[in-house]
Amino acid sequence: MSGWAPKRFWKAASVVEAEGGYGIALDGRAVKTPAKAALVVPTRALAEALAAEWEAQAELVNPATMPTTRTANSAIDKVRPQRAEVAELVAAYGGTDLLCYRADAPDALVARQEALWDPLLDWAAQALRAPLAVTRGVVPVAQSEAALAALQAEVAALDEWQLSALHDLVGLTGSLVLGLAVAHGRIPVEEAWTLSRVDEDWQAEQWGLDEEAAEHAALRRAALLDAARFWALRHAQ
Repeated sequence: MSGWAPKRFWKAASVVEAEGGYGIALDGRAVKTPAKAALVVPTRALAEALAAEWEAQAELVNPATMPTTRTANSAIDKVRPQRAEVAELVAAYGGTDLLCYRADAPDALVARQEALWDPLLDWAAQALRAPLAVTRGVVPVAQSEAALAALQAEVAALDEWQLSALHDLVGLTGSLVLGLAVAHGRIPVEEAWTLSRVDEDWQAEQWGLDEEAAEHAALRRAALLDAARFWALRHAQ
């Protein structure tokens, strides 16, 4: 069976002022989330991005081309009613952060990880008050309670919009430190992607590029860029 796709029924999408922020209207009719809540976002810039996605739809609506709308829906329907639980889930990455798990060989890979990852751990120790320990191989390393508490407080302070974006920034990189570094403007999102792919890039250099893996990585990279854009739009005027 072929998948059913809804048809475009509106002529124009627009931004409208609404209680608590800005909404989206299709021919004057307010858009709601899948859970039937009002789709109202905190900044005009974010609302304009949503309206642009709706306006760009052709005869058939393709949700895959609407990442900003998907994240906004998730923020309202999923994150808002269970924000504490989502924050705890995201903060838990600090206990197993990608940047803390290093190769024990070969020496060239060890040196590359140190050169690229150590500056971000130094930043986390200073800016976030969260010094994290490093291990080599697959041996788990226990992080200090103080460092984990600092990271938990950092994440718990975020609203549903910020948390929805950070959830993807962290999940797609495997690193809470990288996600927060992007959120704080410490590094651009493109650099975060590169830093998250040190091991994969090393393997590709040694054995060649796997086309299927490369296609999958391209999709994840695009999703990471979308998450960073959502974060930026949340803070735009």
